[in-house]
Amino acid sequence: MSSEGRRAFGARVAELRRQRDLTQNELAAAIGRTASWVSQVERGIQPVNRLDVLRLLADGLGVPLQVLQPEAAGAAGPETGTVDEATPNDLDQARLVISGHSALDVVLEPREDFRTDLVPELRDEVERVWGLTHGDRFAELSKALGSLLPRLERAARTATGDVRPQIHRLLASTYQALAAAFVRQDEADAAWLAADRAIRAAELADDRLGVFVGVFRLTHAFVRLQRHDQAEHAAATALNTLAKHAEAEAPPVEELSVVGSLHLALALVHARVGDRLATREQIEKARTVAAHIGVERNDFNLEFGPTNVEVQAVSTAVDLGDAGEALDIAKDLDVSVLSAERQARLLMDLGRAHVQRRQFGDALAQLLRAESIAPDLVRSHIAARGAIRELMLMAGRTASPELRSLAERSDAMG
Repeated sequence: MSSEGRRAFGARVAELRRQRDLTQNELAAAIGRTASWVSQVERGIQPVNRLDVLRLLADGLGVPLQVLQPEAAGAAGPETGTVDEATPNDLDQARLVISGHSALDVVLEPREDFRTDLVPELRDEVERVWGLTHGDRFAELSKALGSLLPRLERAARTATGDVRPQIHRLLASTYQALAAAFVRQDEADAAWLAADRAIRAAELADDRLGVFVGVFRLTHAFVRLQRHDQAEHAAATALNTLAKHAEAEAPPVEELSVVGSLHLALALVHARVGDRLATREQIEKARTVAAHIGVERNDFNLEFGPTNVEVQAVSTAVDLGDAGEALDIAKDLDVSVLSAERQARLLMDLGRAHVQRRQFGDALAQLLRAESIAPDLVRSHIAARGAIRELMLMAGRTASPELRSLAERSDAMG
């Protein structure tokens, strides 16, 4: 965004704020920023290039995105103040795809024209989608889903016989990946929709465990929405149902992975509401399940195993403000067997822990290491950006060039 574009945008923000009869402090509180940040935006000093921040600001001002930034609906590019097409973490194309029905023509005129020999190709594409999701490569993921989801939705309506459940299983897995990606980008409403579609597709595939995996994804969407009662209800209901099933017959290892993951999801819910005792209880239950499995697994792309449980234990400890405990858990923890996203998540949470302990040099080092592994995660995750913003506030004018550069990349300057 040019300096002239920043000033014009800032003037628009100021005018919309005054129309809403909001002070800079009130707007800042509504969007989780500082009054200084709002002031810098209005004066044209602080650029706002990220689409998610533009949406946040528009919501705080109570106006549609097009009113705040008319060019954002198009693809005009950085000189007009819109999000650059090269900006990472852009799931807009995927969001558009799920905003309507992807196979209306087939609904209107039912037909059977699916080629069964395409199933292996679709399966490979779904595996690639999960690879992009685990790597937090959201721009590539969005592009891939732009064509894959409509193909799968059409196939689910045109395939026949034994092929149709296979397609529904692939569709469920794809929506699960999309739900996970939307959660990480803080697009919780879209994550809710994707998770709900994943549950429905798994049911149609007669994939019983896949339904529970969809509930796991739904729980994370509720957490992002801060609907903690709904998140707890979803996870606890799923766990109770699986517990009754386990009493009747010995569960397979895949079911144990789902059970352990739901315990971790419930631990996250309790941590977000500050219930330390309940959080630790769920972490211990997850540890027990992981110890029974004994190895790292990736059933349903959940990455459940002993190591991932500890990564989650670090994260929930940080959420509870127990930085020392988080650092102790992470000591000598080898996460090389996990995905890039899990590795970067641990480093990000260690950065947050160091921020809590006012160890700013260590915090910056961990955040930069996380960014080197999964740039999109650090530049878009709300917790990472919060930690970077706090580092900037504490450093003030003494902020190092490395910190300033990271804050600019993350749109966390104020």
